[in-house]
Amino acid sequence: MSRIALVTGASRGLGAAIAETLAARGWQVVAVARTVGGLEEADDRVKALRLPGAGALTLAPMDITNDDAMRHLCRSVFDRWGHLDLWVHAAIHAAPLAPAGHIDAKDWEKSVAINLRATGVLIPMVEPLLRAAAGAGTALFFDDPRAGQKFFGAYGATKAGQIALARSWAAETLRTGPKVLVETPAPMGTATRARFFPGEDRRVLAAPKDEAVRLLTLI
Repeated sequence: MSRIALVTGASRGLGAAIAETLAARGWQVVAVARTVGGLEEADDRVKALRLPGAGALTLAPMDITNDDAMRHLCRSVFDRWGHLDLWVHAAIHAAPLAPAGHIDAKDWEKSVAINLRATGVLIPMVEPLLRAAAGAGTALFFDDPRAGQKFFGAYGATKAGQIALARSWAAETLRTGPKVLVETPAPMGTATRARFFPGEDRRVLAAPKDEAVRLLTLI
């Protein structure tokens, strides 16, 4: 039976790399993101591999802050497969760096909606699907400890809230499942990092594909 994964934030960076790596290994991957072009490019890369026994991406171009859309997606996953073996939550809003006293209200609201609120809404939707997997499934979150650093107010605070929520979920399900993992990726040459550190030498940064392989060994 195919292993089923849901990857939220799958159109670029680490999310796309993980979705593609899983598909290359034979997984059926539901790839969620707002950027249709990015999802289609990831799908093209998977198809171009033409690996025997490879899985596939099911593209789900939608906004994770749309509760009805995500609820419908989770129901569709249940109707088609009956469970999820893995949820990788890579969706993030990287608000522009700004002093706390000058954070744009729209950037703040978007950071709260994507980084924090959506996580709290999605966990109750996804948990039953993970529990339905044989031996219970796994949820994987990515920490980026910027809380308290200057100019990272919107991103740091909401990302820290997301990870605090994930750690609570991990503690609550330690004996019953699903397994909830929080890992810290190595610095990667992604668009998100480029927004935060535009002058950085990208040659010394890890490739998202390499980090995807490393992180997936942990599950």
